[in-house]
Amino acid sequence: MIILDKMKKIYLILLILCFAIPQLNAQKLSDSATVSVITCGPGSELYSAFGHSAFRVHDPVLHLDKVYNYGTFDFNAPNFYFNFAKGKLIYQLSTASFTRFIREYQYENRWVKAQELNLTTADVQKVFNFLENNAKPQNKYYRYDFFYNNCATKLEAIIQQVLKNKVTFSYNYIKTNKTHRDLITDYTQNFKWAKFGIDLALGSVIDKNAAKKDYNFLPDYIFETFKNATITTENNQKEPLVKKTLTILSNKKIKETYNLFSPFNTILLISLLIIVVTYSNYKHKTRTKIIDFLLYFSTGIIGIVVLLLWFATSHTATYKNLNFLWAFAPNLVIAFYLLKTKLPNWIIIYNKILLLLIAIALVVWIFKIQVFNTALIAFIFALITRYLFLIDFKQYFDKLLR
Repeated sequence: MIILDKMKKIYLILLILCFAIPQLNAQKLSDSATVSVITCGPGSELYSAFGHSAFRVHDPVLHLDKVYNYGTFDFNAPNFYFNFAKGKLIYQLSTASFTRFIREYQYENRWVKAQELNLTTADVQKVFNFLENNAKPQNKYYRYDFFYNNCATKLEAIIQQVLKNKVTFSYNYIKTNKTHRDLITDYTQNFKWAKFGIDLALGSVIDKNAAKKDYNFLPDYIFETFKNATITTENNQKEPLVKKTLTILSNKKIKETYNLFSPFNTILLISLLIIVVTYSNYKHKTRTKIIDFLLYFSTGIIGIVVLLLWFATSHTATYKNLNFLWAFAPNLVIAFYLLKTKLPNWIIIYNKILLLLIAIALVVWIFKIQVFNTALIAFIFALITRYLFLIDFKQYFDKLLR
């Protein structure tokens, strides 16, 4: 009998829990609850160079202060690095208390602003319900795209999805005509080597003028987009979507330092070395084989990486990368022929093809079909110099052997 009574109590508790859990999932917010867009300024590391965006739901009555962050990923996920290289990186929505979230930005000396949205209690509840549902393990993952589906673009998309035609976003505040590469440049001034790598990896698809809406992959522009948005009230009146803007954290300006070994300076020195060696070779009718090998081998490796990013991955920004015109992949094989004392007969024609490809690359650059990194100017000149020398060198020694 005692056992039966205990079983009844356990059953009753389980029954209560079954009804209670759905209620917890569908938590009703008070009339004091608000939804805000959080914008965080750029940081001193490359991963934080573009800033960050997130949602905040605050209900002082229920003591709820929660951040919904679409900018997180799991390093320990299966095949993480392989998927990253393939352009199939999976990001996720994570949640944290606002206090915990803000602590990181305070430590990194980054500014944080909050735009409280002008929403009714019912609309706040709708946004909250959507975010809570989206944060569930089965819903929280999404396919990340740097330009079109990231922590910033998600915010606009969610508000449109939840509130539908009540909200109108306008991009008339944007007065510039920038490409995606221009927009990246604006945020990578202090990351010269990273910018050099980006310019090598990303193709001509990012050199077309970006649509005004496409600026929103950057948190600063999402901030402005919400600032200029309107919402239709229950009285059919249009009002600003942002009720008020608060500065949560201010940053202290850090003095910029000059990097002597920037890509431009480093590549300039390498290029001058190639030109000096080439002049000495020309003057003394000799050939420094190791210079030729390293030059062809390095441009070949870069060319292969460029082509792999273009054809073997799902990255949307690495298509049509015309860096292959000067970084010619077959150079990787040709490099080993240049270790021989006697050059093959076809090397003249091959180097003329390389010069033609470089000429095309310069036309592509001049007409901004694809904009190459400025650090390459000296290197391309050095390539032209060396290719011309090899043509002349081969012809000179062919005459001697006749």
